[in-house]
Amino acid sequence: MKTGILTQRALDTLKPGEWASEAGARGDGRLQARKLGSGSVAFYYRYTGSDGSRHRIPLGTGTLADARKAREAYKDRYQSGDRDLREVLAAEAADVAAAKAVAAAEAEAATARARATLGVLLEAYVANMRKAGKSSAEAVLGCVHRHVRDALPRLWAKPAADVTADDLMDAVARLADADKLREAAKLRSYLRAAYAAGVRAKHNAKAIKALRELRLSHNPAADLASIEGGTRARERALSVAELRHYWRRIAAMPGEDGALLRFHLLTGCQRVEQLARLQLSDVENGRIRIRDTKGRRVQARIHVVPLLPEAAEALKAMQGGVHGPYAFTVTQGLQGASYGVVQNRVRDVCAAMQEAGELSAGTFTPGDLRRTVETRLAAAGVSLEIRAQLQSHGLGGVQAKHYDRHDYMSEKREALETLHRLASADPATVTPIRKRVAVKSAQ
Repeated sequence: MKTGILTQRALDTLKPGEWASEAGARGDGRLQARKLGSGSVAFYYRYTGSDGSRHRIPLGTGTLADARKAREAYKDRYQSGDRDLREVLAAEAADVAAAKAVAAAEAEAATARARATLGVLLEAYVANMRKAGKSSAEAVLGCVHRHVRDALPRLWAKPAADVTADDLMDAVARLADADKLREAAKLRSYLRAAYAAGVRAKHNAKAIKALRELRLSHNPAADLASIEGGTRARERALSVAELRHYWRRIAAMPGEDGALLRFHLLTGCQRVEQLARLQLSDVENGRIRIRDTKGRRVQARIHVVPLLPEAAEALKAMQGGVHGPYAFTVTQGLQGASYGVVQNRVRDVCAAMQEAGELSAGTFTPGDLRRTVETRLAAAGVSLEIRAQLQSHGLGGVQAKHYDRHDYMSEKREALETLHRLASADPATVTPIRKRVAVKSAQ
């Protein structure tokens, strides 16, 4: 190794692999150079550690002036007490790398937070509903699109984790202030459910990825008060006479429309959304198999309903399977009949009944017909338990879920036969009984 003051000329005379060293004052360390095979020169700062071992710190392959400047910086640190300079520099580099990693993680989290908007949450919630087979998924999507995405785009685009109860109250209050109390109650319910699903999804491997990635930890919608007057229960149920007028009209109605309404009534007015999913493969041995996803069920409950001969005839008359697999249909199986389809047919019959003076109260809906079945069967002595089994409601208890394995087929069939007799019987002819008036004998 050549020793002396390093000059550019001295560096140029070095052979590949040859070293040159420039000594400094005692305790300063040395500037060293090594000729590379490429012809360039690599510079180093050599120093003695606290344990007496010697180390080199690379200074790069720049100019001699740059190397001297870097050497002076290391010399100052060495003389100020950083005797184990390489270890100190390694620790500093690790700290810098860690700080960069934290900054990158924070930037990524901020980006993810900005992407995880209320709109993303609400649409992910609907997607999770679709995955679970919830028939109300599209109705929920339509509601949040109308009243949040379209009405309040800034709120829709706000990070879901930053949304406050006040933000959500603004969305719900807009509807309440417009006296749309039912719609306000629905929106409040959907917001609460969406956030609750997002919080649960954080540690639920079965939740869809879009919900899990939101990483929500609180539900601001939980603080929203219920909407008074927004959940008024309907009370309309047809009288026996009205039910019989309704039956006579749909019994005489030709084609798929009449068959649709007869099947709906004679199966106990099952939920239309569930009947709409019914396929011919779900019809077997005089029974239909309905997948009930109502409420908070994660897995659909299989609900089996026996078919009366008249219901089986109506099923055949709908001609499901001609153009598609659906059984409850007015398109020969191409698609299932939606609530709107059934509602329109019921509305037409209702209008005709009203015009003919066959209604003693107001108009009615498919939901009112479902309530009518419950009410009239109760009046006929059918027990609460059998009515619940027939219409698949109130069966979420421990006993029904884990212990009761009876299929209730005979009881359901008997209830449907009772319903058919009630609906198809001729109206009773009532002869008014005149009040007898006592005649006093003449005095």
